[in-house]
Amino acid sequence: MITEVCRYTFGPKVPITRVEDSVHLAMLAAEGLYGSPRVRIEACYLIDAKKRACVVDTTTDVGRDIARILTSFLAREFGERAFEVKRLDRPPLSQTA
Repeated sequence: MITEVCRYTFGPKVPITRVEDSVHLAMLAAEGLYGSPRVRIEACYLIDAKKRACVVDTTTDVGRDIARILTSFLAREFGERAFEVKRLDRPPLSQTA
């Protein structure tokens, strides 16, 4: 099964722990739109500190909105050039990093 994802990669000056904090904030914002149960069921992400990357599953409306919110948060906190984001088709998140 192929899953659509957004893959974020970060420059060396971006602390990965703060990236994960931003993901959590984006998920909290999505709860305001969809409610906590739906976010818990439909949201999926993976952070790979060694690769300085984060993957967000965007196969659902919830995931797409989390990616949009996250992109905005990251740009404001770290700057537009501190990271790159690409939409990709990948195997399920449990198999990617």
